[in-house]
Amino acid sequence: MPKQVQWQIKPAEAADPNITKQLLSAYLAVPITSISGFYIEKQSIDARSKKQVWINQTLQVFVNEEAEKLPRKTYHFKQVNDTAPRVLVIGAGPAGLFAALQLLEAGIRPIIIERGKDVRNRRRDLAAMNKQGIVNPESNYCFGEGGAGTYSDGKLYTRSNKRGNLKRILELFVQFGAKESILYESHPHIGTNKLPDIISAMRNCIIQHGGEVHFETKLTKFIVENGVCIGAELNHQNKIKADALILATGHSARDIFELLHQQSILIEAKPFALGVRIEHPQLLIDQIQYHCNIRDEHLPAASYSLVQQVQQKGVFSFCMCPGGIIAPAATAPREIVVNGWSPSKRNNPYANSGMVVTIDEKEASQYLQSKAIKSDHADPLLLMRYQQQVEQAAFASGGGNLVAPAQRMVDFVRGISSSTLPNCSYLPGLHSVHLQDVLPPTVHASLRTAFKEFDKKMRGYLTNEAVIVATESRTSSPVRIPRDAETLEHPQIKGLYPCAEGAGYAGGIVSAAMDGERVANMIIQKIKRT
Repeated sequence: MPKQVQWQIKPAEAADPNITKQLLSAYLAVPITSISGFYIEKQSIDARSKKQVWINQTLQVFVNEEAEKLPRKTYHFKQVNDTAPRVLVIGAGPAGLFAALQLLEAGIRPIIIERGKDVRNRRRDLAAMNKQGIVNPESNYCFGEGGAGTYSDGKLYTRSNKRGNLKRILELFVQFGAKESILYESHPHIGTNKLPDIISAMRNCIIQHGGEVHFETKLTKFIVENGVCIGAELNHQNKIKADALILATGHSARDIFELLHQQSILIEAKPFALGVRIEHPQLLIDQIQYHCNIRDEHLPAASYSLVQQVQQKGVFSFCMCPGGIIAPAATAPREIVVNGWSPSKRNNPYANSGMVVTIDEKEASQYLQSKAIKSDHADPLLLMRYQQQVEQAAFASGGGNLVAPAQRMVDFVRGISSSTLPNCSYLPGLHSVHLQDVLPPTVHASLRTAFKEFDKKMRGYLTNEAVIVATESRTSSPVRIPRDAETLEHPQIKGLYPCAEGAGYAGGIVSAAMDGERVANMIIQKIKRT
């Protein structure tokens, strides 16, 4: 039987298996030659001490016995054909892909419909956004194979099993090419440069086993008969029938929300969060978090998580990207949306994070009325229209071609102009403005107060070396598509399964993947009963 070891060691010691083995020999009081191997079960960073950053580890150590590797399951998929039950999966993001894999395991044929391009061809449209400020409404950082997560970081931070089988999700990522360390790290991260190959491997597996994947294909109508969704119209012409439809379109598919509303399919306004993205030099964040002048080469770029209540409104960091880049995430012309991502090495010189404020129907209605825009509390698209209006205001105050409005951090708090702006990773460029003229008043005021409070938690955080870029507005869906708590079907339309971020039931790659599997399992059970 292996011996379990829980300890703290220094970063350099954790990075070298030979040194770790020497330390294990002393810790267990056994000759080093008797240690046949070990694997890491859990690992995290402990930076609470100002003198030394530690690596917390739980190890399984093999002494005088055959060593084993970190256990993980390999998943197998059934070959399906035209005679198998089939399920339409609208959206090839994590929810759609993992739902499709789950269906294949049960011998059900998934047919994935994706409005955007495949993961490789998306790159040309992303390059056009970054270099020319041109937005392709069907292929961008939000739309396309792999969904928003593919080119916006690849963090796998959800560690809760409440919504599904977390271990299975991580094991599947490893099976399709992710590094094994995501199975034991407390904050696993794949990286934007690694995810495309993993997503491609998943798609190839689905096709090889008889599933279908259709790119540049849009859902344009739900086909409903007698209260049952029996299929969909695609690209305004082709009609396809199926045993069920999984709607996994993500939080930015505004046309789908409009379509649901037009077809009188029940949807609801959902509170979300909106604000800015803030970028610091990574060196500064390292110094604050690791209590050092220069980060230990064996430590990853430091991250942070901040939250503050300001007059009963939550202000919090979102999608923090150490060693990352700020990217344009608009899905339509004449709007500014920013997001962040990090490569697997997290070796860029900047650290960026969303800083957002919770928004509800009351705030949205007041803001729209102040702009002389008709608003109705009963409108399920109220918060979406608010989100849209703020993004368009940011574009109007920017420099054109996705050049984003920005302000230095201390200047933002003091309410003064920034005569210059620091270097920034946002490739379309920045335009110096008073962000109080861009952001809704409540958002601006809440952020100003929160930044001062954050500086008390992270001394040095409030600095004019940092730049604030507007707007970070796609934190989650501003619309919820209701579903029955037991069947997961839409309460009005049987056979329609709202899923993941776009329906308001997930927030990130892992939780979306788990929700996709949860919905797929429900469909599998229903098909088996019929």
